[in-house]
Amino acid sequence: MNMKKWSTIGLATSMALVAAGCGKSTPAETTKPAASVAPTTAASAAPTAAASTKLTGDFEIQYFVGGYGDKWWKKVIADFQAKNPDLKIKESAGPKINEQMKPRWIAGNPPDFVYIDGPELFDRQMVTDGQLEDLTDWIKDAKNVDGEKIIDLLAQKPQQFDGKTYNIPFVMSSWGIFYDKALFKDKGWAEPKDFEEFLAVSEKIKGAGINPFIHTGKYPYYINGGVLLPAIVSANNNDYKLLQDMSTNNLEAWKNPAIIKGLNKIVQMRDKGYIDKASVQINHTDSQSLFLQHKDAFIPNGLWLPNEMAKDVPGGFDFGFIPSITQDKGGKVVANTSTATFGIAKKAKNKDAAKAFMQFVFSKTQASQWAELSGAPSNVKGDISSSKAPNFVKDAAKFLSSPDTVVVPTVSFAADVDKAMQDATVALTIGTITPEQWVTRVSDVVAKQKK
Repeated sequence: MNMKKWSTIGLATSMALVAAGCGKSTPAETTKPAASVAPTTAASAAPTAAASTKLTGDFEIQYFVGGYGDKWWKKVIADFQAKNPDLKIKESAGPKINEQMKPRWIAGNPPDFVYIDGPELFDRQMVTDGQLEDLTDWIKDAKNVDGEKIIDLLAQKPQQFDGKTYNIPFVMSSWGIFYDKALFKDKGWAEPKDFEEFLAVSEKIKGAGINPFIHTGKYPYYINGGVLLPAIVSANNNDYKLLQDMSTNNLEAWKNPAIIKGLNKIVQMRDKGYIDKASVQINHTDSQSLFLQHKDAFIPNGLWLPNEMAKDVPGGFDFGFIPSITQDKGGKVVANTSTATFGIAKKAKNKDAAKAFMQFVFSKTQASQWAELSGAPSNVKGDISSSKAPNFVKDAAKFLSSPDTVVVPTVSFAADVDKAMQDATVALTIGTITPEQWVTRVSDVVAKQKK
């Protein structure tokens, strides 16, 4: 689940993982015709402003199945199939599908449409390797099935690769802090609005015999994404450009004092004994299980968490979500976001169907269905307050549309730098290094990247 802003805008469906969370129990990989699921009335009745040409032939869709599940995919593909009965749709899907399909991409025999998420699939590398269709001119005027320009509906605009567009963001996730609203209500604890309130409620939590905070030490990018990076942005006067400069291996950026200030927030949590000692080497599912059992009150994670742990959620558990807890009193909330995107293979055999499907999925109807069926907001602007989407998704959407939230766009680091950051953060949480030593460790790796 890699960390992947738009200016604060009125969206209600927004936000995915650097990769989506790996579900505890995911379906087996499939490469088969689309399942016959009854299309929804809304989708069936949608006008066909975008598709005036009859679609025929074979059409293959590749999608990764992780923490968001595959309910939406089954539904949307069935809806699209009902609108295009002469099209032979094949799904290539599963938790390991990216790895399984890799030889086909390399051999120049890719599927037509691809959901770029999960392990073994990196958009920048796909662009570099010439695997994705250039959508720059198409997306400028492309309309969805309701006749609305897709580009105008996007909360976060497509990432540019040398000024060109190759993939369109559909899933919008956010790192943040989860807690149980029901537990807090029962104990009389208030949701923290800033770091001062977080420390105060953590002291009460500790006094009740519960660990205030747990993270997955085996995969420290959780605490980096949900705590450290937002803390750095807050310390940098809410300017996230520092993170972008850091990600380009700008050594001067790594000397910015905001990094030390952000790291010191973790030090305060550590020194007050608020970080569960079990965090050191625990994996994501185990840390999430302890959180669900109320052994720990707060956990940094992505919006995929509730869906990923759906089978283990106790009755009455009510997920609360806060994008950040490290801002000073009166400071803005910082949402560190990540996206998952859709692309069309450059060597796709049925580009007409792929573009039509792109126009079909980027509708407000499908965006709302995504929120309901996956448990995460989409990147399509729209009001989901009256939808059946989970409450924590609506909470996240409110944060992302608020002028009091700084929404940070996807930021990714070179693999070696990211690993150094993760290792250094674990060392910091157990007190074996100082914030200054954290910066030195990582900066040394950044310097090597520059050579």
